[in-house]
Amino acid sequence: MNVQVDVQQAADDTSAPSSSDIVTWVTRVIAATGRSAGGELSVRIVAADEMRQLNGEFRGKDRPTNVLSFPAGRIDGLPDDAPAPLGDLVVCASVVRDEAVAQGKAIEDHWAHMIVHGMLHLLGYDHENDDEAAEMEGKEIEILLTHGVANPYGESPRET
Repeated sequence: MNVQVDVQQAADDTSAPSSSDIVTWVTRVIAATGRSAGGELSVRIVAADEMRQLNGEFRGKDRPTNVLSFPAGRIDGLPDDAPAPLGDLVVCASVVRDEAVAQGKAIEDHWAHMIVHGMLHLLGYDHENDDEAAEMEGKEIEILLTHGVANPYGESPRET
């Protein structure tokens, strides 16, 4: 599997994982979903002010959030052997840290969950209705448990 991941550290927050940890979780999600090899992805770690601006612009919500996913569209004329862009993930370091503390979770585990969650959005998963949410949460739990991270929802995923 040959995914190219560009990790951009735009927040001064020591709770964020290393670039190699982020790449590891991205790779795990791609492997678990059976996506074919190749692709490009940017992961940008931001402060609350940048996330608030993005969340307002793209979702109409005037507050920072933990993770935003921006799937790449189809690129006409892209050569067959060129890596297809997956899109961009933007993660707010302070929101992830604060959520982990408030929920009594290890910060590293919550970061893993946010990367898995965001990647699944880039790969077409969503949680707009109960069936979609059950499928997506089930996949999150499966990926995380396989790699030693407890169920982030604290119980079984939703039943369909």
